[in-house]
Amino acid sequence: MSAITRLAGAIALVIAMIASPVMAQSVANPEPGVHVIGKGATKLTEYVSYTCPHCAHFEQEGGEVLRSVYASTDKLKIEVRHLVRDPFDLTAAMLTNCGSPTKFNRNHSFFMREQRTWLGKLVKATQAQQNRYNSGTYVSRRRAIAQDAGFYDMMRTLGYQRAEVDKCLANDALATTLAEKTKGYSELGVRGTPSFAIDDVLLAGTSDWQSLKFQLDLKL
Repeated sequence: MSAITRLAGAIALVIAMIASPVMAQSVANPEPGVHVIGKGATKLTEYVSYTCPHCAHFEQEGGEVLRSVYASTDKLKIEVRHLVRDPFDLTAAMLTNCGSPTKFNRNHSFFMREQRTWLGKLVKATQAQQNRYNSGTYVSRRRAIAQDAGFYDMMRTLGYQRAEVDKCLANDALATTLAEKTKGYSELGVRGTPSFAIDDVLLAGTSDWQSLKFQLDLKL
């Protein structure tokens, strides 16, 4: 695939995302690091990680349908919670939380759909790059990860200025909150990602769209 073809595909994806009904979906931010999409009576909790390949696959299969179709009714609301696995994941999570809660859907979908590209860059990081991820202040480490992963360019595509991105990456309070919440989720029995719960009851053996859809359809 040529560079021009890849660029055209990326532009088409962004345009499709902007035009998608997901963008207009009601999003609330009841507490730091938690987003509630929709206003339905039944609550679906989704525990996700941005460095989890299965989470990216789930987003490709059913993420948009889940948010724009299921959560657009009065039957379902979706609560998205971050189960942070590593510094790369934390950096991505802080950026999807950047700015107004109304931007979360778009940010979340974009980072998931582009996971293979940005995570591939980080996996191939040189020793010198890795040293930057593990030394200095936590803010400087996150900025180094963001630079090498291409997050600044991704956020610019989403309409953010570099100063806005740096401000979000400097939010140590959010970083601490996400880490503490992750520990709490583990204590609740959440062992991997993606994991799901309906009305706070964890769904056993459910990590893909088809198995989740089956249970949602039974419930709703």
